[in-house]
Amino acid sequence: MELVRLGRALGEGWIAGHEQDDTDRCVKSAGRVLRILELFDVLKREAPVSVVSELLGLPQSSTSVLLRTLVEMGYLVYNNPTRSFAPTTRLSLLGSWVNGPMVSDGPLIRLMHRLNVRTGQAIVLAARNQTFSEYIHVVQATSPVRLYVVQGSRRPLACSATGATLISDLPVSEIKRIGIRYNAEPQEVDIKVSVTTLLERVQAVRTNGYAFHHNTVTPGAGTIAMCLPEPMTAHERLSIGIAGPSDILLRSKDEFVAAMREEIASHLVDSAGEPQRCDAIDRFSSSSPVRLAAVNHGG
Repeated sequence: MELVRLGRALGEGWIAGHEQDDTDRCVKSAGRVLRILELFDVLKREAPVSVVSELLGLPQSSTSVLLRTLVEMGYLVYNNPTRSFAPTTRLSLLGSWVNGPMVSDGPLIRLMHRLNVRTGQAIVLAARNQTFSEYIHVVQATSPVRLYVVQGSRRPLACSATGATLISDLPVSEIKRIGIRYNAEPQEVDIKVSVTTLLERVQAVRTNGYAFHHNTVTPGAGTIAMCLPEPMTAHERLSIGIAGPSDILLRSKDEFVAAMREEIASHLVDSAGEPQRCDAIDRFSSSSPVRLAAVNHGG
């Protein structure tokens, strides 16, 4: 995603995301369709072909074909007077059954909004996607000086706060493998992390219950992250983070960590002190002849 252009389109001066085109590693047309849908989720408004093409760095001709295909399938609608496209209700309902009681209309979203109100910073929800921590939902900051975090952004597990929390329960051998692979592969931001340093960071998460990284992927910014209670979902580990300017996070670290612990306990832990479960997914995964695979724990 073209971050500078996206920042101008959103009216944001400081924006964090990732610019790598990951579609080269998958079926290109499928990858581009998903990037288009994710872009609309970021823009939260209709957009013409030219804007979609420019922000995603895609050829305008193929972008037009994909957009019109999505219209024919009922996932986008075309506004003739403005010559723009916008998502339909059908798209918003797609996947609403996945962890709905916990996410769509439940305590997890309330938790994120409460942290947003208490801190004024961006609140990110992250899940593991192979060797990355992926921001699957973001509540944007409300403070005057703020960092805008692009939903769908990925951060390497080896050099991000959410990544450190997501791998904190893995065996040492698996953590070493992640570190070796990270250093061997080209990255969008060339930050090397030794296996020893990675193990030390994971141990700090196990000891302190949170991770705090700053001035790494995004200069001048950072994230304080904490894993959510494991039984909350049946098939993936989730991490929640407070993302913002490094100076604010450094100054308010203890206050923000306390807020995260209080809100997690308030929203995701029952009266007996046990993590809440999402019964809808538990019933699905236990009754289905094909159990849900841990998609985001692979790789």
